[in-house]
Amino acid sequence: MKSIKKPSQRRKRSKSRKYVMRLYVTGATPRSTRAITNLRKLCDQHLPGRYELEVVDIYQQPNLAVEGQVIAAPTLVKTLPLPLRKFIGDMSDTKSLLAGLEVLSGAGQSSAPSADGHFRKDSPHGSE
Repeated sequence: MKSIKKPSQRRKRSKSRKYVMRLYVTGATPRSTRAITNLRKLCDQHLPGRYELEVVDIYQQPNLAVEGQVIAAPTLVKTLPLPLRKFIGDMSDTKSLLAGLEVLSGAGQSSAPSADGHFRKDSPHGSE
């Protein structure tokens, strides 16, 4: 028989998980710089001491973008904890990012990945 975890147990588990992420950017463009700043701020605030973040400039290391199947930048790829998730944009939509990363239980339940498992920031003011 499968045991069902209480919400408080799930919250405790999520607070102890280590997050491993890679952010793909395109040089020092304003959008890439915003993505780095926004993501570091979010991680420092919500995941202090519980994350590894590698920033990859796809101009400098295009092979890593191919390997990661990255077709747009900035793109954040969360490899751990599973499931793998990809987020596209400047990482300014904190609520959707936290929900997608499953950092806060109940945060933005309506924010779900598209059918291909990607989260996108598709607002008119989010693009350059």
